[in-house]
Amino acid sequence: CALILRGVIFIKELLINEQIKAKEVRLIDKDGEQLGVVSFKEALQKAEESELDLIAISPGAQPIVCKIMDYGKYKFELLKKEKESRKKQKVVVVKEIRMSPSIDKHDVQIKINHAIKFLKDEYKLKVSIQFKGREVIYKQIGEKILNTFLEGISEYGTTSKSPTVEGSSLVVNIEPKK
Repeated sequence: CALILRGVIFIKELLINEQIKAKEVRLIDKDGEQLGVVSFKEALQKAEESELDLIAISPGAQPIVCKIMDYGKYKFELLKKEKESRKKQKVVVVKEIRMSPSIDKHDVQIKINHAIKFLKDEYKLKVSIQFKGREVIYKQIGEKILNTFLEGISEYGTTSKSPTVEGSSLVVNIEPKK
């Protein structure tokens, strides 16, 4: 019943009271007991007698399933459940380090230091060597640079598989050691 978009929770509005367009509904009272199939007017009258709302829980069912409950409290409970489930989620952030085959040894060492810092902070890494123009011919130079890079971070991170070619780049994914 809730939709999360860019970290904001949106509750899908349910049909309540007069918004329900049905002649008969399957009614559940506030205690969770099924009262069976009753006319819509009778269900609405029972909800008004108990000073609660008639909410369409399952509008796609035949007949529509409705429950007598406090709508405001129900929305609050849904929001609370959604926030609780979001607290338990772990967001995976992938940091990317880009290099070219013409990179200098000192620059590779700087990239290794950045990668070690990211791996210590428990980030996953995507390391790519981008080939431009005629550099594509010299893939072995890129592999050599990548191997040097992987040796430099070997005690902090591991690769799950060998480097792969994606378009005009040589890419490897690295996860922090536990």
